[in-house]
Amino acid sequence: MAFQDRTLKCKDCGSDFVFTAGEQEFYVEKGFENEPARCRVCRDSRKRSRDGGDARPQREMHQVVCAQCGVTTQVPFKPRNDRPIYCRDCFSSNR
Repeated sequence: MAFQDRTLKCKDCGSDFVFTAGEQEFYVEKGFENEPARCRVCRDSRKRSRDGGDARPQREMHQVVCAQCGVTTQVPFKPRNDRPIYCRDCFSSNR
């Protein structure tokens, strides 16, 4: 299948951009059914705003008391009452 460069209109900024033959081939290889609706600048801008500038969202931390030494610490999961929670040092020494 021979692809040819096509000119598309960005749905965000309204400018024309080229959907190259190479990009079209890539889309077919990956199984993408829809052609791009945004130009490269708008796609990059949308991706940055969606990510919030950080690759991962901040985890919710929960304050607990270590079952072994009694120090107050934070853990990245919601503690349950049926299992003991340890601080980093006690957890490492119990491993």
